[in-house]
Amino acid sequence: MINPYDDTYFMKQALQEAQAAAEEGEIPVGAVITCQGKIIARAHNQTERLNDVTAHAEMLAITAATNVLGAKYLTGCTLYVTVEPCIMCAGAIGWSQLSTIVYGASDEKRGYSRFAPQAFHPKAVVKKGILEEECAEEMRRFFQGKRK
Repeated sequence: MINPYDDTYFMKQALQEAQAAAEEGEIPVGAVITCQGKIIARAHNQTERLNDVTAHAEMLAITAATNVLGAKYLTGCTLYVTVEPCIMCAGAIGWSQLSTIVYGASDEKRGYSRFAPQAFHPKAVVKKGILEEECAEEMRRFFQGKRK
């Protein structure tokens, strides 16, 4: 039997969050966290709305997920995020002990892999490039609109 709730399905959910961010004038990054195949948290960038440079999608999703589980560690959970996490988010991802990190588009300028490739928990599994084109296109569309 085919599982409809695969990495592509959950990344599409993260993309919906990214689109919500864009509609609010936020940089379009979205994230969802799953546990045992179910979404337990979803978030998008809210740095403008909250006037808070730390209000990245990943940070907000981690906080929401720990509240749902009532625990500070997210062992056994998976983070889906449309763009490669920055070093701040990578630190939080590492401290929260997320087991799997799945991201869409790479971030050559500010991504963790350039500055802090060892930031995640040593046992964490990283999958990149899931719906990469769709995730990158969301960012391109947003910044093209800003330049006009």
